[in-house]
Amino acid sequence: MIDGTSNKIRLLEQSPALEGQFSHFVESTDWQAVTQSHQEKTEQDVLRALSKDKLDVDDFAALISPAAEPYLLEMVAKSERLTLQRFGNTLSLFAPLYLSNTCANECTYCGFSMSNAIKRLTLNETQVGKEVAAIKSKGFDHILLVTGETNKVSMPYFERMIPLIKPHFSQLSMEVQPLDASEYKQLQGIGLDGVLVYQETYRRKTYLEHHLRGNKSNFNYRLDAPDRIGQAGIHKIGLGVLLGLEDWRTDSVMMAHHLRHLQKRYWRSRFSVAFPRIRPCEGGIVPKSIISDRQLVQLIAAWRLFDRDLEMSLSTRESPEFRHHAVRMGFTTMSAESKTQPGGYADDSQEALEQFEISDERPVAEIMAMIREQGREVVWKDWDPALSHV
Repeated sequence: MIDGTSNKIRLLEQSPALEGQFSHFVESTDWQAVTQSHQEKTEQDVLRALSKDKLDVDDFAALISPAAEPYLLEMVAKSERLTLQRFGNTLSLFAPLYLSNTCANECTYCGFSMSNAIKRLTLNETQVGKEVAAIKSKGFDHILLVTGETNKVSMPYFERMIPLIKPHFSQLSMEVQPLDASEYKQLQGIGLDGVLVYQETYRRKTYLEHHLRGNKSNFNYRLDAPDRIGQAGIHKIGLGVLLGLEDWRTDSVMMAHHLRHLQKRYWRSRFSVAFPRIRPCEGGIVPKSIISDRQLVQLIAAWRLFDRDLEMSLSTRESPEFRHHAVRMGFTTMSAESKTQPGGYADDSQEALEQFEISDERPVAEIMAMIREQGREVVWKDWDPALSHV
């Protein structure tokens, strides 16, 4: 058992923290000290951060602190201005393609958890082809492959599916189980452009309370996955925490440390962040730390001020109203008309369980119209495969 949690916990042997990788930083960092770093910020700290062109993690902590709340309008305005300067008047759209909801992990917040008695489906080549055709018919040229985490859907499966999918899209990213650096390098050779690995929370104790068994219970192995992605030379590395598992401010400060750690070591890669909030799902939990819409806006603006080159992504977890107003705040990419169950695009009536509930279910045409109403232009392609080999 871990800290009094239930006897359902069956943790794997934990990987050690590694010198020079982010697990070593987390092991040597006091969570409470990081919490105090934003709790103790004053108005002067906020004003200092707002006046700077290049911000450090301490400035980021000030901008997400309660002391910054009176300056929200100023933060949003600066965020919009920096985004336009760096990325222009554009916003790209992508679609997640769920290849499998089979999973050998037990996670308290996810509909794919192995104990959920639901229909499981792993797409075969024919089904993948139908999904690709359905997604392409909507105009998408950037795709994110998503699976549950299981040995049955691992490297041999990815090696079969990526060559079938990649020729249809300019950019192909993955959000699957963490892999070794050599495996990331191997997948890069057959078309992989980016990898997203969300840590969920950087607090080890909380992480183990929510990841009860399976490979995902290995905290350090997941934590060091972005290091391995960078070592493999993958073009884009995506970070994220699941807002609600822990104190959202402390987790966000830790993620800011993580970004700087990676940027110093793997400067040839691009980086992205996402802002998933806990959404309802089968067997789901009540969030420990509620982040309001206003606080999420503050967090988004703070990230743009922290790093003007950072790609920022907004998913269909959020409501149509929120996404409507968030278009200009700092985002560079957005999902649209997402299906979070395998086979969802080609067969809308199929019964495989979703990973989480979608909030913004509007079709692509409506999303495009909304983006243009906000004075932005939709971009389907912002990368060419030839650039991956430069």
